[in-house]
Amino acid sequence: MQRKKKLPNNEESKRELEQEAEEIAEEKEKKVVKSGFDKESWQPKTVTGKKVKEGIIKNIDQILDSGIKIKEAEIVDALLPNLETELLLIGQAKGKFGGGQRRIFRQTQKKTSEGNKPRFATLAVVGNKDGFVGIGIGKAKETVPAREKAIRRAKLNIIKIRRGCGSWECGCKEPHTLPFSVEGKSGSAVLMLMPAPKGSGLVVEKECQKILRLAGIKDVWSKQLRRAKTKLNLIYACFNALKKLMEIKVKSDFINEAGVVEGFAKT
Repeated sequence: MQRKKKLPNNEESKRELEQEAEEIAEEKEKKVVKSGFDKESWQPKTVTGKKVKEGIIKNIDQILDSGIKIKEAEIVDALLPNLETELLLIGQAKGKFGGGQRRIFRQTQKKTSEGNKPRFATLAVVGNKDGFVGIGIGKAKETVPAREKAIRRAKLNIIKIRRGCGSWECGCKEPHTLPFSVEGKSGSAVLMLMPAPKGSGLVVEKECQKILRLAGIKDVWSKQLRRAKTKLNLIYACFNALKKLMEIKVKSDFINEAGVVEGFAKT
């Protein structure tokens, strides 16, 4: 059902039409279409990229375990073909109608003598739901370049995590939760992620749920130790906590007891 357009000289009607246009564009941006990656037409520019195309590097674990920095997003596309992308709600809609509604774009303005110059920022998360996840932020003068930049940077920042069953209430030895508790910090935000038994779900903030879901974690408990002043700090704190899963040393006997797996789950 379409709304009747009011006269253009009415400022309130102009704001309503602009708000409707933003909502329509927002719905289109949320539906990120997967673009097929053509490995044959890819022309790598780095040494790592050339080795991936030639078939010397066949697994992304070879890159992450050796500490090589990924400088081409196509490397991740070639080694993780089933990667999924999702945009996080880090912005807030303005205006009389619909004001305060969460948006995927965070808009800022610069006051100049020529007028207001808007700039958009968006945060993307990529993952294969099987032990690999990455986040990236993109900023641009328009929405589409900001989204593409965020997705590209998320692929460059991809990490491998550990999963297992560290909950004493479960003990199923399946990689459905965390093997142990971890704590992440970013700015004023401090977030603790704890193992949870099967069926608990993701008991954490909604945007952090998207990160954990794409990482392959199904059950987790959380505790926010310090208040986050911005949504970005809380998201980065969650991602930093996942990074610590690989930094902490784990004994071999605990790996067998908790069924710990790194990256891809054993089938």
